[in-house]
Amino acid sequence: MIEQNISPDFEPVSYCIQGKTIHGLALGKESSPVVLCLHGWLDNAASFLPMLGAIKKNDPDCLGKRFIALDWPGHGLSDHRSQDAHYHFFDYVYDLLQVIEHNAWQSVDIIGHSMGAMIANAFSAAFPEKINSLILIDALGFITAKEEDTSQQLRAGLLSRIKANQSRAKQNVARTFSKETAIKARMQVSDLAYHNAQLIVERSLKQASEQSANHFSWRSDARVRTLSPYRMTLSQAKHLLVDVVCPVLLLHGDKGMDSVNSALQEFSSLIKHFTEVELSGGHHVHMEQASGVVSELIDFWQLKDSNKK
Repeated sequence: MIEQNISPDFEPVSYCIQGKTIHGLALGKESSPVVLCLHGWLDNAASFLPMLGAIKKNDPDCLGKRFIALDWPGHGLSDHRSQDAHYHFFDYVYDLLQVIEHNAWQSVDIIGHSMGAMIANAFSAAFPEKINSLILIDALGFITAKEEDTSQQLRAGLLSRIKANQSRAKQNVARTFSKETAIKARMQVSDLAYHNAQLIVERSLKQASEQSANHFSWRSDARVRTLSPYRMTLSQAKHLLVDVVCPVLLLHGDKGMDSVNSALQEFSSLIKHFTEVELSGGHHVHMEQASGVVSELIDFWQLKDSNKK
């Protein structure tokens, strides 16, 4: 990692679980109820900095909550999985369970973006007693596959692992580049503005050597890019979502992922307590429209609490 200009309000946290460490950033009093912030694929905890900064600006007491943005294994500052492991979707669900059990949290609220939202969907279905509410950002449901494509999906997933292992074996020395090159490369494959790409990229880089001040390589595990050898069918995905019983808010950008609109048609009616809000923005709407997102989540939580009375 390279030095980031992060407000001192943010506290680095880490959880050592079965010999591997999951890192993150926390905001708010340690004694306050926990809200876990779960980032998307190839992002990291820094993707929540604009939103959390807006929360702190709105209320110095951070809405009476403790927000913890995690780096998934293989992302950000967190450790990579062991050499014999891979990055199955459901293993991330297990990572989430381990963090919650490790900290003995009885229940939490979750804000999940993209892949983090999908992981939160699955976790909420399997462990409804541990989730108070769910805020999904530009993702709903799961990536599914047709039953008749099972063999093809399995083949593609396993071959992608072979390819990744061969690439790692050939690459004895990590490719290095400048921070500026990395930021621009990330912008080319996303809708991120420069300052938002910079936040994510800086937490994803490591200095190549002490002698090379402007030479970096990626910290993220290349294996996170391999294809999944197995995906749920649409029917399986629907059965999971039926078991989500907590209040759910979907926030999505009007220029976000096209898959959100199709997911709304497939999945929204299955969730018992579902609210949808469209905001101006793209896939990373929580970075682009941080204040607007904060306003929506405050309204959502206030309504949830009032319905309990």
